[in-house]
Amino acid sequence: MTAAAEVADLLREIRACRHCVAHLPLGPRPVLHISPTARVLIASQAPGTRVHEAGISFWDASGDRLRAWLGIDKKLFYDETRIAILPVGLCYPGRLPNGGDAPPRPECAPIWRSRILAVMPALRLTLLVGTYAQEAAARQEGWPKASMTDRVRAYEAYLPRYFPLPHPSWRTGAWERKNPWFSQDVLPALRNVFRAALSDKKMAVPWDRQV
Repeated sequence: MTAAAEVADLLREIRACRHCVAHLPLGPRPVLHISPTARVLIASQAPGTRVHEAGISFWDASGDRLRAWLGIDKKLFYDETRIAILPVGLCYPGRLPNGGDAPPRPECAPIWRSRILAVMPALRLTLLVGTYAQEAAARQEGWPKASMTDRVRAYEAYLPRYFPLPHPSWRTGAWERKNPWFSQDVLPALRNVFRAALSDKKMAVPWDRQV
């Protein structure tokens, strides 16, 4: 079986998933974008209502903000051959009583995440977008406990494999104003590392710190 056929078979299995159906207010609709040739993985949280409706990851204002952080357009962002997008929870999980988004369903990642990552051997860099994605990586890698802000500020310690980022929701505007170092220091480094991961050249990241 070719790598592309293996991915196609896995996607068919994922899209037929009904493990969390009793807990999903809009029903199951897994949203992900994967390819065996992808070099960058955007590890995110879970689809929102607009993404659920469109069936396309980051098809909302948060996607506009994330693309602005990366300095890229939609054409490159949705080029699955180069960039994969995989949320911790594949389906829209609903809302919390206070109106915020519910966390990703806990059943999802243990069932699917390792299988999905296994069919993407070309990955060079994973962007950990938001707290849930960062915590999933922390459990896998055995990282010490830290806040989202502390991880983003210490991004160099997670290179060259990972780059932690805040979630690009509208709420992040206030966070960015409170933390001007993010736009001054982190975003230029993010764009450099991101471009290097997508290039045909061997990645040369000048940081050797480890978490």
